[in-house]
Amino acid sequence: MEDNYIITIGRQLGSGGREAGLKLTASLGISFYDKELIRLASRESGLNERFFEKADERKRFSLFWGLFGMQSPQTQEIYSGYYLSDETLFKIQSDVIRKLAEKQSCLFVGRCADYVLKDHPRRLSIFLNADINDRIKRVMDIHKMTCKEAQDLIEKTDKQRSSYYNYFSGKSWGVAESYHLCINTSVLGIDKTVSFIRQFASDRFGL
Repeated sequence: MEDNYIITIGRQLGSGGREAGLKLTASLGISFYDKELIRLASRESGLNERFFEKADERKRFSLFWGLFGMQSPQTQEIYSGYYLSDETLFKIQSDVIRKLAEKQSCLFVGRCADYVLKDHPRRLSIFLNADINDRIKRVMDIHKMTCKEAQDLIEKTDKQRSSYYNYFSGKSWGVAESYHLCINTSVLGIDKTVSFIRQFASDRFGL
């Protein structure tokens, strides 16, 4: 673990966080984890992936429904006392993140990874934002949406990410003091932003 290093990326929707992360890991030759963490947490715990996919919305789900994909008035009544809290789901996912960080150098997108790995001696936490027009265009292109649909999705997703991060980390999502480095990807574009982060990481970790 002594030589392992970790990069975490928080991001506004449409800022290019996933694209930047993928290009950065390809350049550095390290592992990339984003939505893959949901599958790994599901496999580790034996719980349905839907538990982790919905955790950002801060709801509670019946254990029986999540495990067996069933829901009816009868099962709701019988199993209404069995719930998985967001805190339990967060702990399961956090344990997976820590195990991965112990084994190898890697990059995590989202999932409060910067907070989960706050005690890791070789960590670089980054937050990516972008100008709203660039964000809307990116979301429209990726998801084949209208401008209004993209705006609505950006607003909803940013609120969810902010609530999730603030709740579990006790810090403020997107605020500079919560991270080592904050970058507006609209200024340099994705490729030059990746090059900048790579140089920053090389200097920080002595690569």
